[in-house]
Amino acid sequence: MKTLVITGASSGIGLEAAKLFQKEGYSIVNLSRTEIPLDNATHLKTDLSDNQALNNQLNELNKLVSDSEEICLVHNASYMTSDNVEALEDVQLRSVLEVNIVAPTILNRTLIPLMKKGSSIIYVGSTLAEKAVPQMASYVTSKHAMIGLMRSTCQDLFGKFIHTTCVCPGATKTEMIMEYVNNDETALEQIAETLSEQRLIEPIEIASTILFCAKNSVVNGSVIHANLGILQT
Repeated sequence: MKTLVITGASSGIGLEAAKLFQKEGYSIVNLSRTEIPLDNATHLKTDLSDNQALNNQLNELNKLVSDSEEICLVHNASYMTSDNVEALEDVQLRSVLEVNIVAPTILNRTLIPLMKKGSSIIYVGSTLAEKAVPQMASYVTSKHAMIGLMRSTCQDLFGKFIHTTCVCPGATKTEMIMEYVNNDETALEQIAETLSEQRLIEPIEIASTILFCAKNSVVNGSVIHANLGILQT
């Protein structure tokens, strides 16, 4: 049995990834607040910003994956908000880091002991994992940290035949980006104009990239820029 353990798969990239992995023969286990709309997937309801809520699901998660010959852990859930470094509250920063960095660390610690040869840990980053824009201080900080966590994963698991990578999507047509621009279609068009094909990326394209990374250990330790090519200004 092969198992995909994924966070935030109730919509967008996560849902498309779950569908794709299921077609490849993986059992699906999703952790998020909202249930995954996918037949035969197991949903563990949890708030990833709440350590206790996540810890309460770990025993059940262990049971679900204990017989897996291969585990792919995909850290897909993300918390993005607009904030400025001059006024960034510590509570706000902690909330973002809990979802984007602390929850992945807890899941790593839980599942790595159960991972056999060929398993993988895939982080879903962002173009903002290696650059910054104004008014996104906490998100930019967390995604930069995610690349550091992925690289540490590669080094600390050296020789254990568990590979890792960080897939960094560009502007993708998801609920998150719609919320970010307040459903402003003009803003979406302006974002699309900065990409080489003048369009937003489809979630299935990122899902396919995640599946490729799970299947190919040669990418171990890599940052994969899945962004269509961004206009440099």
